[in-house]
Amino acid sequence: MSTSLRSGQWFAGDDEVSVGHRVAMRTVGFDIQPGSGRPIIGIADSSSDLNPCNAPLRALVEDVKAGIEAAGGIPLAFPVMSLGEDLMKPAAMLYRNLLAMEVEEYLRAYPLDGVVLLANCDKSVPGALMGAVSADLPTLVLTAGPRPVSVFRGKRVAAGTDLWRAWQDHRTGTLDDAAWAEFERCLACGPGACNSMGTASSMALVVEALGFSLPGSSSVPADDAQRREVARQTGSRAVELVRDGMSPSKILSLASYRNAIRVLHSIGGSTNAVLHLIALSRRSGLDLQLSDFGSLGKGIPVLADVEPGGRYLMQEFHAEGGLPRLIGELGDLIEPGTLTVSGVTLRETAVHIPALTTTGAIRSKSQPLATDGSFATVHGTLAPRGALLKTIAASERLFKHRGPALVFRSYEEMRARIDDPALEVTADTVLVLTGAGPAGVPGMPEWGMIPIPAKLAARGVDDMVRVTDARMSGTSFGTCFLHVAPEAAAGGPLALVEDGDFIAVDVAGGRLDLEVPAEELTRRKRNWVPPKARHLRGWPALYIKHVLQADDGCDLDFLVPQSAEELVFVQPVVGRS
Repeated sequence: MSTSLRSGQWFAGDDEVSVGHRVAMRTVGFDIQPGSGRPIIGIADSSSDLNPCNAPLRALVEDVKAGIEAAGGIPLAFPVMSLGEDLMKPAAMLYRNLLAMEVEEYLRAYPLDGVVLLANCDKSVPGALMGAVSADLPTLVLTAGPRPVSVFRGKRVAAGTDLWRAWQDHRTGTLDDAAWAEFERCLACGPGACNSMGTASSMALVVEALGFSLPGSSSVPADDAQRREVARQTGSRAVELVRDGMSPSKILSLASYRNAIRVLHSIGGSTNAVLHLIALSRRSGLDLQLSDFGSLGKGIPVLADVEPGGRYLMQEFHAEGGLPRLIGELGDLIEPGTLTVSGVTLRETAVHIPALTTTGAIRSKSQPLATDGSFATVHGTLAPRGALLKTIAASERLFKHRGPALVFRSYEEMRARIDDPALEVTADTVLVLTGAGPAGVPGMPEWGMIPIPAKLAARGVDDMVRVTDARMSGTSFGTCFLHVAPEAAAGGPLALVEDGDFIAVDVAGGRLDLEVPAEELTRRKRNWVPPKARHLRGWPALYIKHVLQADDGCDLDFLVPQSAEELVFVQPVVGRS
């Protein structure tokens, strides 16, 4: 192994330390020859029986290995934490930073020259990439793609999105028990990510836009044979990245992040991606602000006609040419010069458009779903540090609204009361859920799409203004003002809202205000008692103590570099263990 390779620090030499390291590798089937120049590529495998979204990754490990070996590298697979939205409670977001720490420390402690991150479900992708960006070893991301499509009563089912719709119909009696059971069976259509533009698909496309996945690879469906070839190509390219010295710090720039934000707007992506992009930017020593997500959407056409903001599913989006096609449509709205792992710039990946099947899932720039992006950011007396609205999935008639608050202090209270026929609520009411932010639960669960009260839904009310410090799924929809910062648990104004207080929203004006006199808020703040944490030990306790607010990406304060010096990845002393 050449000493020019990082792994050479472990294996070059003839002392007892290097001999012990070579013996360890020989024991598991790898004969390391010092000076051979063969890079060691780690394969961080997050597949798990507990996570159906990531399950297809397991079958791709051998293909990644084959690609690495064909390019002259040595593949070493290792397991990492699998963050799955389906079963992980209270939220996979609670563990995103733990996965980032795990990946970073794997890359620090072991003799690896580069890494392929195998991830798919919502927080698996950003968590793994955050760790790799901090480690700054050559990195590629391989996702598993969207799950197959099932059909319920003649309609193709959008995972997540149609579940929320069907639940609404079942609550109001439109969908009877037999149909509800039939729908449940339809949902079990196979492993993979949600086939709508949920967080998983959004993050896969955003990571490709950032430059960490091969062009067009992020939308390949989980059951498409093309996935295996993508896996082999990814393994092969990882070896080339090491030889070229192409680490994340050489790929990422503020322009890269700006382009990723423009892509997020154009695909009608998940609000969760805003948190992840802010966190990633801070890991790389750059500094995205929440306001950037509002300003960079101006003039960006929404071109992905995909659920929940559009009509189609990810399968049609991929058939239309995937992200390279979208980049081609955006044209000069994408900044030039941002590098990708493919060796060309993001704008240049547009020339790699595969043969198209015309479905309309990717619109032309002249016929967009919307003309000013998919998100709006608001600030005001209720959200001094900001909040976020996914405009493409909201009701424009509610973009300027004033109504009395109905406050739920916990998710449990909300679920217990929301369908009470005696609930004092009208269509003008602003539904407020507090105590669901980063530290509040903890983990900032996807509780932001508060259900329409059953008695209103039965009368045909299909949307209301909702305000919360929680998140919502990328598959969700509605006029939900999310990520309110500071959160209620931190003593933000959201903690002080009472039933009947008037809340005013003005999306065009960028405002979210609580219409309560300052002296009254001061009195309430004096009487406010911080919630007592239920978690007194373990990871949740550490998380609560150190998690940053939503406008800072919900990373842990000690993981975010505060200076250029802290950006330097500290290598281990390679001696006796």
